Amino acid sequence: MKQHFSKFIKSDSAGGILLILAMLLALSIVNSPLSSIYDGLLHLPLGIHLGDYVLSKSLLHWVSDGLMAIFFLMVGLEVKREIIDGNLSSISQIALPTIAAVGGMLFPALIYVFFNQSDSVAMRGWAIPTATDIAFALGILSLLGKRVPVSLKVFLMALAIIDDLGAIVVIALFYTVDLSLVSIYIASGSMALLVLFNYLGYSRKSIFFVVGLVLWISVLKSGVHATLAGVALAFTIPYRAIDSRGKKFSPLKEIEHGLHPWIIFLILPLFAFFNAGVDMREISLDQLTGDVPMGIMLGLFLGKQIGVFGLSFLAIKLKIASMPKGSTWLMLYGVSVLTGIGFTMSLFIDTLAFVDDSIFAYTDKLAILLGTLFSAVMGYLILWYAISKREVDDR
Repeated sequence: MKQHFSKFIKSDSAGGILLILAMLLALSIVNSPLSSIYDGLLHLPLGIHLGDYVLSKSLLHWVSDGLMAIFFLMVGLEVKREIIDGNLSSISQIALPTIAAVGGMLFPALIYVFFNQSDSVAMRGWAIPTATDIAFALGILSLLGKRVPVSLKVFLMALAIIDDLGAIVVIALFYTVDLSLVSIYIASGSMALLVLFNYLGYSRKSIFFVVGLVLWISVLKSGVHATLAGVALAFTIPYRAIDSRGKKFSPLKEIEHGLHPWIIFLILPLFAFFNAGVDMREISLDQLTGDVPMGIMLGLFLGKQIGVFGLSFLAIKLKIASMPKGSTWLMLYGVSVLTGIGFTMSLFIDTLAFVDDSIFAYTDKLAILLGTLFSAVMGYLILWYAISKREVDDR
């Protein structure tokens, strides 16, 4: 039993499976007599008191503004590592996933805008279907095991990382509320100090975390979303350093390695649990086929695959980029469908776009879950068929 559990924890699919379980648990509770307990848990007030300073938020906000800042810290660390010494470190490696990621953000947004252009409130959600949940998507891909070409996994991972980077830019530009200049000055000072630490070659992680905490609080109070503090901190963490004994090491890799299990097994499942609870008991078919849910569902399921596969096809045919080694067009299409797995990232943007969860009778969140489900199932089936077909042809 212990051996099986250890094997599960180390598997690539573990994160995706836990996200599914967290979602199902939330849906089960919300659609039962226990729904009031779930709602009370979401709005449970929690505060930090330091003298006259008080930072008080609901448990839901602590998860969205606090724990997700840690998630975005790891996203920033991954992006920096991949740019310096990974799948985004050269033009030839970055070309195809970058072009695909642009298509994967553009076409879902266009589909959403097509349905909702006449509604100014609904238009705040245009970015919801543009996101890809990297943990969930890689988890589904890993269910096919070693039959999937490594190059295809690298393509999906690089695309999802660039997609996350695009989401960060979108959040910074379009989901910022009224700004507090004092908080922005403090945040800017904190950021300058972190950059100075990096320039001077400081490698003690505790120094970066202490100043990073000040940065997070000031960004939280500034009107800019607090998760961006995690990304900003990540880009100041040294990639290479020398310790007191003269030994080379990577503070960035050590932090990323240390955060990974917490992100996969705690933070993302918690976020999914707190945000996937949709009461479906009073949602009618007419509501579900409204402009907002249709824009989200079709944006994720159709927009993502059209954008990713369409621009990838053009880039390869025009010789701007090359096909992932060992892959076929059908395999590439299957992975393109998997990018429609928005889940946690789409839910996160949804919480920024529509602060009042009930504004669209929760059909926006249900649409994310359905769009994700369609993309996951269809993407898996296409990949399974494509891989099986190639195996038969190779005999």
